[in-house]
Amino acid sequence: MTTANTPDIHDLEKELLGFLEERTGTAWDADTDLFGAGGLSSLFAMQVVVHLEKTYAIAVRGADLRLDNFRTVRRMAELVDRLRVPAAGGRNG
Repeated sequence: MTTANTPDIHDLEKELLGFLEERTGTAWDADTDLFGAGGLSSLFAMQVVVHLEKTYAIAVRGADLRLDNFRTVRRMAELVDRLRVPAAGGRNG
């Protein structure tokens, strides 16, 4: 569920595409394999993780740090969207 202050998945993709374009000087599509196309290195991927955590107040940990979650902008947006929603019965903190 989104609120007025919470971007939907399309807005997430748009923001991430802008972030990547600003840093790489290249316009990307949401479904482009960023690693395969040379847009992300492992070091830059960690910078993207920090950006996602700070921008969207999420924590990317453990199994969520899989390469597949960062292969495309669409997958990153889906990860952010999933991590923003607390799991039913889960604990905060």
